[in-house]
Amino acid sequence: MTGPRPTPRGEEESRAVLTQRTPTTQTTGRKAKGLRWPVLTAVLTAGAIASGGLLTADIGADRPASTAPVAAAAPLAADGPWRATAVPVKKGDLTAVDGLDAANVWAVGYRLIGLSGGEPVALRWNGTSWREESKLPTGLWPQALSVRSANDIWAAGAQTAHWNGTSWTHHTLAADPAGQVTPDALDTAPDGSVWVAGRAITSPGSIKVAAPAVQRWNGTAWQRQPLPDVGAGELSAVKAVAADNVWAVGASFAPEGGKQSALALHWNGSSWKRATLPAARAGEHRWFNGVTATRSGEIWAVGATVAADGTERPYTARWDGRTWTEPKTPAVADGRLRSVTETSDGALWAGGGKGAASLLLRWDAANRRWEKAADPGLTVRSITSVPGSRTLWTVGVATSGDMLPTAARLPR
Repeated sequence: MTGPRPTPRGEEESRAVLTQRTPTTQTTGRKAKGLRWPVLTAVLTAGAIASGGLLTADIGADRPASTAPVAAAAPLAADGPWRATAVPVKKGDLTAVDGLDAANVWAVGYRLIGLSGGEPVALRWNGTSWREESKLPTGLWPQALSVRSANDIWAAGAQTAHWNGTSWTHHTLAADPAGQVTPDALDTAPDGSVWVAGRAITSPGSIKVAAPAVQRWNGTAWQRQPLPDVGAGELSAVKAVAADNVWAVGASFAPEGGKQSALALHWNGSSWKRATLPAARAGEHRWFNGVTATRSGEIWAVGATVAADGTERPYTARWDGRTWTEPKTPAVADGRLRSVTETSDGALWAGGGKGAASLLLRWDAANRRWEKAADPGLTVRSITSVPGSRTLWTVGVATSGDMLPTAARLPR
């Protein structure tokens, strides 16, 4: 291989937080305790996915998130601009967003407190402004969020927690023979079943020996799911379409010097099987960060590729019920994708970015290719649509400044 070998999923910041954020204290209460220095160091690393720069606005007031939004190619140019919304977290990160309706959108992340600690937080958009709904259990450091109702919300990070409308309750994951499980994704199926996906690892400092892990909530406890032997790897996203139709995607790690490959696993109601994906180009690394299902029954996974010369580009794959294909994406430098969603009108959106580079793509169904869309003004950690509408929300870190959390809305 002539190019540099990326870290798993190409996410240096994710590796830092996931391999170092084991909590030194833990509680199911709503008051967060201070963190010891190793954990804070991990949080600082995680937040450094972009040099921040919150777009200032009064609480409850919207304004364009970018003074010069990048217009999408026709016929997609009618959308935009994004509008920044002030959040009650001055420094830290917002890592996931999900919603019920226009007046009930939730976001999770963390707040940095001086140089000695931090706390995980849960925010809610009430239709006019963001408010801090609660503190998450200490040590959770959320990376994923699933909102089923106002009193049925799950968050996952170093562990998992459930919101019953009044308080958060911490739930310990089931033991895994491959090591300590760190969940990086979760989703709730229409029947109410909850799934988490991530990695199990015995050596905290060596993520390349991690094993993919999936667990399911049975109503009272988490249950480990037997997976096919795919070697070392991790799962970064999960989509529970139905109780018998669940997809989990991520990366399969190769021995030193080998290629990192995209990984997709499918649950058919009785067992997990590895999906056959298109072969990578010579010397190319690839991985998935996000996955969603469309109303037409397609599955879309998004992530990035790193060519043999070190060039990083957006990567997407589409399952039509028979085969996986690789639709064309724009040649965007450092254009890793982290999240994907579909709006009520059937439009498909994918967001991401790296450092000071923000990225948003929209699927042009007529020409069967991805096109650049209006810039949301932040490095996208998560994107979601408001059910029953065409409105989009993104959260992450602003593309200028110093670790300043940002939430932006695209009314359509």
